[in-house]
Amino acid sequence: MGVESLIVFLVIGAVAGWLAGLIVKGFGFGLIGNIVVGIVGAFIAGWLFPRLGISLGGGIIASIIHAAIGAIILLVLIRLVKQA
Repeated sequence: MGVESLIVFLVIGAVAGWLAGLIVKGFGFGLIGNIVVGIVGAFIAGWLFPRLGISLGGGIIASIIHAAIGAIILLVLIRLVKQA
């Protein structure tokens, strides 16, 4: 993985985490936290979507949507665990 790929990976994670934080109210983790949430969300969606037969296509926009959906799932799970 080159430096450019790493930067794109981090930017997609940051944008996805930020979007997820906006959608799931009350969960903002700052820039680093949003990047982590977005990256973990991308892994969650990357594992879950193929098992459900969902494909969003390719490209950066699809990657951001993909990671944001996974990050939303992660934030909802965090909220459920914190409430329990």
